[in-house]
Amino acid sequence: MSEFEPRKPLLNRELRRRGIYLLPNLFTTGSLFAGFYAIVMAMNARFDQAAVGIFVAMVLDGLDGRIARLTRTQSAFGAEYDSLSDMVSFGAAPALVMYVWALQPLGRLGWIASFVYCAGAALRLARFNTNLDIVDKRFFQGLPSPAAAALCAGLVWLSDDLGIVREATLRGVAFVVTLFAGITMVSNIPFYSFKDINLRRSVPFWAILLIVLVLVLISTKPPVILFLGFVAYSLSGYVYWIWKLNREHRERGK
Repeated sequence: MSEFEPRKPLLNRELRRRGIYLLPNLFTTGSLFAGFYAIVMAMNARFDQAAVGIFVAMVLDGLDGRIARLTRTQSAFGAEYDSLSDMVSFGAAPALVMYVWALQPLGRLGWIASFVYCAGAALRLARFNTNLDIVDKRFFQGLPSPAAAALCAGLVWLSDDLGIVREATLRGVAFVVTLFAGITMVSNIPFYSFKDINLRRSVPFWAILLIVLVLVLISTKPPVILFLGFVAYSLSGYVYWIWKLNREHRERGK
């Protein structure tokens, strides 16, 4: 028997430990594809499809992490792959879609706004990965990149659905929304993360009924409802932040 033979079982176990879990990474790959699809559609001036692609990427991105936790298939590879996918789907794709859709005629201001968004997404993801063990799990530090992407994509989808012409006013709105989303991503404003919702825990009947009503409401007019929903979420952090500052001020005054 060769002296190297006893090491073979150890090598096989090591390879299994370093293996890539298929199920969660399939969802991550789907999210990456949806972001790439949004870029391609924007280059072909099919902006409604580009917006839908970003929303699909957001749904798949929300599923991969939860599925990994539920099936206990988390891995360092999956975490890194997810971040790279997010940078494409929620960083580069929305920035490019907004630039091609409305910001390009603004010249230098247009590409600066797009770059601010793209850089904000990159910084947001880097800070999120390095602060996992520091920040309160109930809140995101800054607007999460999927919500920022949905805010931009929602504006594109809503404008296309309502037949709004991309004139000076709409370009100004697109410029403000893009800058707002990019800057808010790197702010310290707290946004509720929904991570304390336990999917394994039983819920009352009214909770299921509420979910059904929300789905029905979205199905009636998806562009309008989704855009208004993400506008409300993007402002909720500022509302909570102001309320928290006022409460701390009152407590110090006692």
